[in-house]
Amino acid sequence: MRFEAVIFDLDGTLVDSERVILDAGMAALASLGHTPLRQVLAALVGTVGDASRAVLTAHYGPGFDHAAFDAAWARAADAAWTGHLDTRPGAHDLLGHLDARHIPRAVATNSLTATAHDSLTAADLARFFHRDHVHGRDTVTRPKPAPDLFLRAAAGLRADPARCLVFEDSDTGVAAALEAGMTVVHIPDQRPPATRAAQHHAPSLLDGARAAGLID
Repeated sequence: MRFEAVIFDLDGTLVDSERVILDAGMAALASLGHTPLRQVLAALVGTVGDASRAVLTAHYGPGFDHAAFDAAWARAADAAWTGHLDTRPGAHDLLGHLDARHIPRAVATNSLTATAHDSLTAADLARFFHRDHVHGRDTVTRPKPAPDLFLRAAAGLRADPARCLVFEDSDTGVAAALEAGMTVVHIPDQRPPATRAAQHHAPSLLDGARAAGLID
């Protein structure tokens, strides 16, 4: 096989969390008296910090209360949390395939590492990843779109970045993985892709794995 390791984004790639998170964001905007615009929240997918705030300010104006929105969004997300997360189609099958063939794998996500572990457990995917190979934004200085998370994941697996295959749903993640020198499968979730830069484009994990030659 041409790949030494496989690295996955988490939210919207392995777990169906982006939809739940965006629904909570819509409720939070409404609770603060703003018109909920899903396309605005979808533009936040894959972003954190200043990049997210810039999107919200551009749409809702300089007076937008980011702290109040963050708190309201967290409350709405907590209220929606059931303790279980659905997986994206094919996640269990693909990870089972990699596990059976002892192919090294890792998670690289802009979520916090502790949150990532919780999400993997809630989706019954934790068994496919060693805890040391789950990397959140708190493990690097620069989150995506910088390449740091993917390079850290590759180093942890002792894999050559040029021989790593990445699965991503966001434009931000695709940019980060490409800058890390990796091969990327782009599987959009909550927003249409704004880039065609990835080497492979697919509607599902299994389709992407076939396109990249990872499975027959």
